[in-house]
This record gives sequence, C-alpha cells and structure tokens, in this order.
Amino acid sequence: MIATLRQDLTRLMMTVGLSGHEERVAADIRSELDKLGQASSVDRLGNVITTFQGDPGLPSAMLFTHMDQLGFFVRKIEADGLIRVERMGGVSERAMAAQAVTLCIQPGYDVNGIIINKAHHATSVDDKYKVLTAPEIHIDVGCSSKSAVEAFGIKIGTPVVYRPQVIELAKNRIAGTSVDDRAGCAVLLSVARQLIKSPANCTVHLVWSVQEEFNLRGAVVAAQMLNPDIAMQIDLMQATDTPDMADRGDMVLGKGPGMSLYSFHGRGTLNGTIPHPAMVNLLETAAKNARIHLQRSAQVGVLTDLSYVQTVGRGIASIDIGFPMRYSHSTIECCDLGDLRDLTYLTVEALKMVTTDLKLERG
Repeated sequence: MIATLRQDLTRLMMTVGLSGHEERVAADIRSELDKLGQASSVDRLGNVITTFQGDPGLPSAMLFTHMDQLGFFVRKIEADGLIRVERMGGVSERAMAAQAVTLCIQPGYDVNGIIINKAHHATSVDDKYKVLTAPEIHIDVGCSSKSAVEAFGIKIGTPVVYRPQVIELAKNRIAGTSVDDRAGCAVLLSVARQLIKSPANCTVHLVWSVQEEFNLRGAVVAAQMLNPDIAMQIDLMQATDTPDMADRGDMVLGKGPGMSLYSFHGRGTLNGTIPHPAMVNLLETAAKNARIHLQRSAQVGVLTDLSYVQTVGRGIASIDIGFPMRYSHSTIECCDLGDLRDLTYLTVEALKMVTTDLKLERG
C-alpha cells in the first residue's frame, strides 16, 4: 500500500488545481476510479462522487476530502510585463518571496514564473525584515511587455499556484506542494481500493470536493445531495513535533492518524467542529480493533468544510480525521506515508463497524 500511496500522492501533487479550477485533479481521480471499474460522477460545482451501495437499513456514510489548493489569481498585467495578483485562500505571505509559480493556462501550455524578490545588495535595513502582502508582489514570467504576457494566454483571472514539486525525504516522508490535501485525495483512492476488495455493510459515498480553500463550499453541496447520516472528513492534522509548534499539542509525524476533538477558526469565519460522541467512540474502537495508534487534536486556528456539512438537513453525525502534516499552507508541506496507510486502514475499519448498534441520537 505504501508504494501505491506514494505513486498516487506524487502524481496528484504534481497536478495543478486552484480552488474553482480543480478539473485536472478531478480528471486524474476519475481516471483511477475507471481503472478500478468504479463508476463516478461530477456535480455542477465539480465534486467527484462515487458510491458503494450497502444495506439501506443502516446509516449511510459520506467520506470526503478536498481536491483544491491555495494560490493566487491574476488581477493586473503591468505595461512592463510584470504581473500583479490577489491571494486565494490562506496563503502564508511570509513564504511567498522568491518562490517559483505556475500560471495555469491549460495542460501543456502552463507558464512558469517567479515572485520577484528585491536584490539583497540593494535592500535597506528596514526592508530586510518586511513581509510583503500578496497585492504588493510582482510575478516575472520573462516578458518585458503586457502584450507578450497576453500572448501566452495569461489574462485577468488566470489561476496561479506554487510550482508543483515533490521531495522524497527519509523514512517514507514526502514534502512538496499541496500535500494539503492531495494526501487526503490519495487516501480516499486507497479507501476505494479497499472497499472494492471488501465492502462495508453500509452505503458509503466517497467525495473529492472542490473549493474548500475558498470558504468551504464544495462538500456542503455534496452533502445536501447525498443526505448521509454520518460524515468523516479527511484533512491535515497540525503536527506539533517541531520547535515552533511544540506548545500546540501532541501530534507527531509518523505516529499514526489523528482525530480532532475540537476545531475553531477564530479569525474571520467564526466556525469549527465539535465531533459527535458516537463518531469519537467509533474511531477509538476502530483504532483499537485495527491496532492503530490514534492521535488526538484540539486546535484554534483550524477549520474544515465539515463545520458546514454537519448542519445539513437534520444534522449529520460528524468527525474530522486526518494525517499529521508539518508546515501547513507554506510552499513546502510534509507528511509521512505510513500515517496515510494507517489512516486508510482506520477509515475502512470504522466504515465496517457501522451497524444498527451505532446510535446517532443525542440525549
């Protein structure tokens, strides 16, 4: 499984897909499902959905993860050929300077660029410690005029992402662009393979959602259509095993998947998730049965689309699960393939434990 996860994750990390422009990622996922003989569909917003039908008398489950990545949109092309952008999603502005980017035109016609960084020899003492905001940066694609830039097909609204890269590290660790949440996408493909071999008793909907980084939109539409009884969302868990994160919790890279007991954004979007107790118990029991170490997270500053999915219809019994990840929303993120493997096993075990004994009523 590790080898397949590495292959899937590498391919998906190298595929561009800014929020609202996830078509290439969706095409890759649907192609893999086709190879497995598993039918899929795409809704009007762009979510990829495949369903494993089970006993209609059991609670149905929706397991989902997002396909999109953060980045920028072109807002202006200057007369000198430099490009101005607006930030899309929670881009870390501290990480922008001097980074390589890809301006996404269409497959085979994407354009490389760099975010310009003032020459160090000409930088004042004050400028050395100043972080530019996204509206202040310029992107250089090598052109010296607006018309030359436009000849490439670049225009206002063109998506821009950090140039895709994958870096193999020691001990089955992978670093690079858009680990958030292409790692989740790879896990969901892995779950699909397991369910084909050994189905759960309940109906399981797998959803690769869109526009999570843009105000958490896609998964809500899927949930409204599928109307599941339970929902499990796969995303990163903030690893806290580096010096800069040591006071934030006990989430260790390479020590197994995690579940969130509390999340709250706390900035702008005042939303979050407190998981359903039946789901917490289900995951804890599944981890015990599968002999998987399950880590726990409680974080402010974290938000997933589950916060909106849980309120659909009569309410959905929900929980966030995921993989430890370092350096979130930077140009280089990092995860451990062993955690992705164990997250697959944990999820499949939990789905197989959905029986009539699972009590979703509260009180």
